Amino acid sequence: MSPRIKMFRKVSSPPVIKGFKPYGLEAGKQNSGFVNLLYEEYEAIRLSDYDHLNHQKASVMMGVSRPTFTRIYASALHKTAKAFVEGKQIIIEGGKVYFDTDWHHCEKCTCFFNNPEKEKPIENCPLCNSQLIDKFDYKNAFEAVTNTP
Repeated sequence: MSPRIKMFRKVSSPPVIKGFKPYGLEAGKQNSGFVNLLYEEYEAIRLSDYDHLNHQKASVMMGVSRPTFTRIYASALHKTAKAFVEGKQIIIEGGKVYFDTDWHHCEKCTCFFNNPEKEKPIENCPLCNSQLIDKFDYKNAFEAVTNTP
């Protein structure tokens, strides 16, 4: 019997950062490696701890059941605790997610932004006015993590 197919989870926006690095470890004692926090785990922490939503409301925001949200949240807390205790980096990427709107990424200033006026195409970054922008491809971010050995 094959496992159940994992459904896409809704994330409101990409995180403003790509991860965290530990601070204060001696060079010889640094623990190599990292903890991969998926976008849906980041979103669960954001909704529950930052926005102070209960699990029922947060699960509705992500388009999942309350028990599924609780499992995602528990996984996020476990990974975060592991990174803190073992002094590992946290990398936020991947997961099976979709966003409410199309998001874009500026290669120059690395900001993420969306286009509230769908009729007008995005030509420049609203922050630095650079033309080095691309559509944020969350599906490739998912593939990069799932295809890693």
